[in-house]
Parts: sequence; C-alpha cells; structure tokens
Amino acid sequence: MNKNDGVPRELLDDLTAEFEALRALITSGTDLRRPTPAAGWDIRAGVSHLIGCDLVAKEAMATPGEFRRARPATDEGLSALLESHITTRRDSSAEGLRQEWDDAFAALLKAFQSTRRDQKVPWFGPPMSPATLATARLMEYWAHGQDVAEALKIDRRPTDRIRHICHLGSATFGFSFTNRGLPVPSSPPRVELRLPSGRLWARGPEDAHASITGDALDFALVVTQRRHRLDTSLTCRGEVAEQWLAIAQCFAGPPGPGRPPGEVPQ
Repeated sequence: MNKNDGVPRELLDDLTAEFEALRALITSGTDLRRPTPAAGWDIRAGVSHLIGCDLVAKEAMATPGEFRRARPATDEGLSALLESHITTRRDSSAEGLRQEWDDAFAALLKAFQSTRRDQKVPWFGPPMSPATLATARLMEYWAHGQDVAEALKIDRRPTDRIRHICHLGSATFGFSFTNRGLPVPSSPPRVELRLPSGRLWARGPEDAHASITGDALDFALVVTQRRHRLDTSLTCRGEVAEQWLAIAQCFAGPPGPGRPPGEVPQ
C-alpha cells in the first residue's frame, strides 16, 4: 500500500461483502416495517441509517471543511441528525430505498479509494484514518445486518470478517470508559478469541492481569451492544474485564443502552 492508498484493498473488499450480504436479505417484497431487536427501529430505519451515515462519511472524506461546519456540536444535535436520516426516508419504497442505498454505497467506496494513508478524516469525535473509518462502516453494516437477520428470523453464518469488529472493539477499550465519564483502567485485558475459521485472534498485553476469552462472534455481539455479556460464552478473568464488557461500545455517540440479559432472539 502506498501513501495514496488510504484503505487496504482487503478491508474495502470485506466492507463491500458486508454491504452485499445485508442487501441480499432485503428484497422488493421485504416488509420494511418489521421491527428489529433494536428498540424502536424497524428494517427501514436500519437501512435508512446506513444510507445516511454512508453519505455523511463520504462528505467527511471528500469535503472535510463542509463536514466540520455542518457537524453537530452536541450529542443532542447528533441524535437529531441521525433521526433525520430515518424520517426523510419513512415513505420510501423497498426498491427506491435499495437504489438510493446502492448509490450511497458506491459514493462511499469512491471516496475511500481517493483517500491517502496519512489523511485524517473528521468525524463525530477525534479525527481518524480512512482505514479506521472503513472499519467503523463495516462494523455498522455487520451490526445492523444482525438486527435485520434476527427480524427476518434468518440465521446468518458468521465469517472471519468479524475480526474487524473485534479489532474495533478492542481499540475502543478506553473510549468505552471515557464516554461514560469513568476513569480508564491503566491496562486493558488480554483478549483471545476463536474466529469462525478456527483461527486464533488476540489483542492486548500477554501479561495482563485481566483477560477475555471465547468466541469472536460473541465478542462482536457484545461490543456492538447486540447481546448482553451474560448471554454469551465469553469467559472473563479480572475486575477490569468484567467492567469493560458491561459498558463496551465500539460505535461513536453517547453511551448506548445495550441489551438486557435474556434478550436472545429465538
């Protein structure tokens, strides 16, 4: 990768695969009003949110000055912006939504392909590299795809693409605490997970006093707040590991409510 390649090809391929996997679930006959496990959100809201955020991310990369001028200054303003992505598409047909979605994602990819490795992209929080932003978009596609699949009672087969979500979950250890006004522990836990392929994925100091081990899918579900930690097979050792998984959040914005224990789709 040279200095003009802001995002590795493999990461863009995985992001595209997540987009295509979710889009394949939503056809012209899909009931967009079907509620998802995300409280107050139906399938249309989830897709509308992804479209709106793809367009905002494209703007942040292509016209960062305009993005900064329009960026909400408060959590309330951010919530209002995200809500507008849903309300403006409330009456869209499935076909109309799919076409706008295709166009927005194509524009997002084009913007990523025009970034530089040393570029810092403004966002809702500290600026980030194009690769980190691409990872964040992949995480959102995976998380909302999980909501849609559960709403449609489809059992998705996990892939090793969830390693990107695990990476983001691990990287946002400190953010999960500061976002709630809590002191950040001096050292993160060691995280050792088994990917769907059977490969081991690990992050954090090998001599850490706390650790999290288990299935990568479970970790991804927890850090995206799609499952309560107690509804997974993850094993925690040490107080810091327990504290982290109780508040883990790998997405931007104010602290999310998470999912209560026992809320597992049948």
